[in-house]
Amino acid sequence: MQDRFKTLRATSPLVLLIIVFCALSKPLLAAGGETSRLISADLRATNGALNTMFNFCVGAGRANEGLRADWQRQLTYAHQQCGFKYIRMHGLFDDDMGVYREENGKPEYNWQYIDELYDFLEHIGMKPFVELSFMPDSLASGSKTIFWYRGNVTPPKDMKKWADFIRAFVEHEKERYGDGEVRTWYFEVWNEPNLKDGFWTGTQQDYFNFYAATARAIKNVSPDFQIGGPATAGCGWVPEFIHFCTTNQAPLDFISTHTYGVDQGYLDSTGTHGTALSRNFDSIWGDVKRVRQEITESAMPRLKLFFTEWSSSYTPSDPFHDSYLSAAYIVDKLKHCDDAAQAMSYWTFTDIFEESGPRWEAFHGGFGLINYEDIKKSAFYAYQFLNRLGPAELKDNDPSSWICKDNSGGVQALVWDFTNLFPQTNMINQVFYKRDLPAKPKGKVTLVVSHLPKGKYMVELYKVGYRINDSYDTYRDMGSPAQLTSAQVAEIKSKNSGSPIEVRTVKIGYDGNFEQRFDLRENDVVLVTLKPQQ
Repeated sequence: MQDRFKTLRATSPLVLLIIVFCALSKPLLAAGGETSRLISADLRATNGALNTMFNFCVGAGRANEGLRADWQRQLTYAHQQCGFKYIRMHGLFDDDMGVYREENGKPEYNWQYIDELYDFLEHIGMKPFVELSFMPDSLASGSKTIFWYRGNVTPPKDMKKWADFIRAFVEHEKERYGDGEVRTWYFEVWNEPNLKDGFWTGTQQDYFNFYAATARAIKNVSPDFQIGGPATAGCGWVPEFIHFCTTNQAPLDFISTHTYGVDQGYLDSTGTHGTALSRNFDSIWGDVKRVRQEITESAMPRLKLFFTEWSSSYTPSDPFHDSYLSAAYIVDKLKHCDDAAQAMSYWTFTDIFEESGPRWEAFHGGFGLINYEDIKKSAFYAYQFLNRLGPAELKDNDPSSWICKDNSGGVQALVWDFTNLFPQTNMINQVFYKRDLPAKPKGKVTLVVSHLPKGKYMVELYKVGYRINDSYDTYRDMGSPAQLTSAQVAEIKSKNSGSPIEVRTVKIGYDGNFEQRFDLRENDVVLVTLKPQQ
């Protein structure tokens, strides 16, 4: 012991500071045996700009739903609160968008519904991530469709007519919104063509040829317009697709693909087959990093990577989407992605989503961050909290936190626990996550921020977790009625409003140190903000 003391006493002040900083990022044992997690950040030590891949883009069901007033109202709110910049959706060319027909074999185009939708996006400050799907019936080679709204999933009967159609569409967008604006858009060819029994009846080679014809048609309008794919399920086809584009001189600006965090199930739009949340630690982010590595090892190593769909589950009938556990799941998976992807587009922002047709229950396990009645789910708060982080990320050794600062001198700390509660038994989400799942305590957290400027600060603490901003459990307490009355909607909203659970004013002295202590339970997500006051 004496030798250790001599060694510590001889250690330089800088090394001592490093030792203390590292210790503050590890769980310790507090008095009484309670676990205490200490997290430290220094305003002078940054990691650079925060990677905001989490709100670069968000998903929606299909284009025609975007003409609805409730959909537009919810997207406006989600954009304001969560900062989403782009939106991607299926079915831009479905017959319910009225874009294409033939008279005596001669194509006719009509863009009025797309104009209405894109004008709205421009009005609220968002941009389209343009998924080029599905096939207009008059241009389709077959009659196979998918979903309640019958999106045609067959290749075009005439590739030249398809290329002319795409060229006309892109020329129209350029004329309406300007070349400079459309340069900021992204054009993605089709959706999940590797699901032959789902979204594409052709072969892999058929899709590659289809992609090449589409990409060339777009680049013919402007070489600066951005085009990519293969938009595959489960991260499929990426090396083969890059190889095809390289050897065939097919234009390619980005890779897009999808991942979902389940271990069983397949294109289950009804949820009747059952899904099981993956217990693999690297679920989601393992796929992201693997695809990034595939790109790095390819002939086009600098391609952008967009995950244009991701979520815990690929069915809109999964109660995990409604559960409070989804918030911690979201932030934890995103944090572990690091900088591997330029976008992680959550599927989707709203339960106004009709792959299985109009839904009959207020909470039915839908993909959305918001349900039909504008009720914010726990998952919504994960994105709202992320959007409140400042643009500069501080160095932080704790893997389950983000600490940032903004240009006004404010600091934001997002801290969470993600504990995967899914049992290692023959269980499905559709049973397990409908249960009451109380959260166990995980001890105390002490947040320490150093080198704050002297002055007065407003401190606000926000939380989402079990029965805190947990609309689904409030709904369950009501007996899970299929339809909600206006009074029930108001009650759920008032009990889960997202208001801070603690507000106080602190004075920071010349030492520049701030400390905040709070309790943490399993799957809690906590946001602490410090705002300088005049």
